[in-house]
Amino acid sequence: MTQSRIEIATMDGACPAILDMPEGGAKAGVILYMDIFGLRPAMEQMAARYAAQGYAVLVPDLFYRFGDYGHFDARTAFSDEATAKQMRGMVSETSQAMTERDSAGFVEALDKAGVSGPIGTVGYCMGGPRALNAAAAVPDRVVAAASLHGGNLAGSEDSPHARATDMKARLYVGVAGVDKSFPPEQSAVLAQSLREAEIDHIIENYVGCEHGWAVPDHGVYHETGAERHWKRMLDFFGETLG
Repeated sequence: MTQSRIEIATMDGACPAILDMPEGGAKAGVILYMDIFGLRPAMEQMAARYAAQGYAVLVPDLFYRFGDYGHFDARTAFSDEATAKQMRGMVSETSQAMTERDSAGFVEALDKAGVSGPIGTVGYCMGGPRALNAAAAVPDRVVAAASLHGGNLAGSEDSPHARATDMKARLYVGVAGVDKSFPPEQSAVLAQSLREAEIDHIIENYVGCEHGWAVPDHGVYHETGAERHWKRMLDFFGETLG
């Protein structure tokens, strides 16, 4: 496996990204949409685990519009008021529409790496709704889209539930047992929207896991829940991407 740093040309500038290429060529491409803490070793580790299964994995820096901000410590960032304010501001100023627009460039980056054909997307925390919305933004390429402890999946006009009729992909949504960013009422709205749009989907509740459980450097990392999510994701992409 080869992991490299690349830049992706977008309408708004140059987006740094991690690209993992498996030995012997990739059977399909996966775009991993990061959480709020940015590109860092934890994202590299997760990308490598997907790549070990034969997928070319692209992890773009969704905060590239803010320049070289580094990344945030997932265990301490929210305990510092100034850092927490900075992160929330970066999320609010990186709209779903921006990431949807960028997603076409992410797909093109995989094409340039020699990975054409169907693509899967997976997002964690803030990346969750963006991974699902990618299925609406690039419906002819994204055939599988997954969200893990993603927030606001059905809470506003730009949430994935509002884009369901534009999707063709199969969806998987892994929900934290208790998550204020995706309460039960939103889950019900999302389920109804996907059923009405006739989208093949699963919404699964991870009881006992908190928001952020699947990412290894989170303070709430839950090893059993994380391994369960890995099994689900590898089965999901195996069935949809091969």
